[in-house]
Amino acid sequence: MNNHASVPTQDDNEQPLIVLVDDDAAVLKATSQWLTLSGMTVKTFANAREALQLITTQINGVVISDIKMPGMDGLEFAKRCAEIDPHLPVILITAHGDIQMAVKAMRDGAYDFIEKPVEPELLTDRIQRAWEKRQLIQENRKLRRMVDRGASLEHRLLGRSSAIRQLRQQIIQLAATPVDTVINGATGTGKELVAQCLHEWSPRSDGPFVAVNCGAIPETLFESELFGHEKGAFTGATGKRIGKIESAIGGTLFLDEIESMPLNFQIKLLRILQERKLERLGSNNQIDLDIWVIAATKINLETASAEGNFREDLYYRFNVAELFIPKLADRQQDILLLFNHFAQKAAYQFERDYIEPSEDDITSLMKYPWQGNVRQLKNIAERYVLGVGQTRSICSLLGGTDPTLQNTNTPHSLSERVQQYEAQVIIQALQRYKGNITEVMTHLELPRRTLNNKMIQYEIKRKDFVNL
Repeated sequence: MNNHASVPTQDDNEQPLIVLVDDDAAVLKATSQWLTLSGMTVKTFANAREALQLITTQINGVVISDIKMPGMDGLEFAKRCAEIDPHLPVILITAHGDIQMAVKAMRDGAYDFIEKPVEPELLTDRIQRAWEKRQLIQENRKLRRMVDRGASLEHRLLGRSSAIRQLRQQIIQLAATPVDTVINGATGTGKELVAQCLHEWSPRSDGPFVAVNCGAIPETLFESELFGHEKGAFTGATGKRIGKIESAIGGTLFLDEIESMPLNFQIKLLRILQERKLERLGSNNQIDLDIWVIAATKINLETASAEGNFREDLYYRFNVAELFIPKLADRQQDILLLFNHFAQKAAYQFERDYIEPSEDDITSLMKYPWQGNVRQLKNIAERYVLGVGQTRSICSLLGGTDPTLQNTNTPHSLSERVQQYEAQVIIQALQRYKGNITEVMTHLELPRRTLNNKMIQYEIKRKDFVNL
């Protein structure tokens, strides 16, 4: 008998998990054999109290229970299951005299009942129908979770551009089935934030998130820092130390600037990724590693590996999943939103008044190339709030009107420039009035139809500005 067992992982092509409860050992064994021969995974229990410990909302299967059992009977068991998950199918096995009780149990939430003696074909048919309903319920729950997570992710990873919306969707999809991942992005684009979001939206969110900056560790300390060591492993090792990799067990290991990792250590990292085991320095004992590894780089690892600056086999090990973070200059629709977010946050933090940027300031924000990406924008927003510089002007903070500062991605034609400016003015008004269309219409002196058409043209959605 299998007690206190964890629920097996199942994919959509597998048969259901069956939780089978009966105090008659012979019936329990025979029924279990029928179902197992049908390709189902069966967990058997001689009493309902032990089976109840396995019941969660995550079970992708069906519960089958006899009614008359000592201690907790099948009716009470079905009721308890319904309290945990009202959509979990419970099929009751009943003697002829218990039919009235079984009907009452169905009114209380049980899925179905079958009279004794149980015909194997009838039982498997009822299970299949119940499981199909269960799969539909679980799929709907999964979709709702994805919608809810997507909404909350918007508050962590700000932006309305198509590039950032696509990135958020990729994060949700990848987090659901964690595989070793590499994040590509220029300096300041938010690689660690993306890694944190992957971790927080994954099943590992309750575990640790351990970040390691590979570019900040001296080569001589790499092995000790990541692997850990035992007392006496080398001169100066006065005690045992748990390395960064081991500290991430049960959670996520984030390796930033992976391109800075010494080549000789890349070999050891590759072995760890393949075997999921490590040995501390000075120890012969292998430690099993249950970790998700996310790496980040600001260079093209494929090019680096072709040039001999990064191990090709390690690159292909990470190449299972890749995320690309766009540069800020490639998501101009988000610049004003991000600036206002950082500036308002700084105003609250530093107890300063927030003054909305002027039209000239907005133009300066849109023209600037942002080599430092979001990190640089955050710095400018904070300096603006603090009044750093001769005047409280974004233009002066960005270096005036020097034409070398102009963004090469800025549209050149008059029509494109007008459209870009028009979109930013509408976005700014929606932010100011928190999505109140009536107030935006009054402020911009636009009829509703014209405003609606322009919002559709520039892919601006009112819901993105409500409750900001």
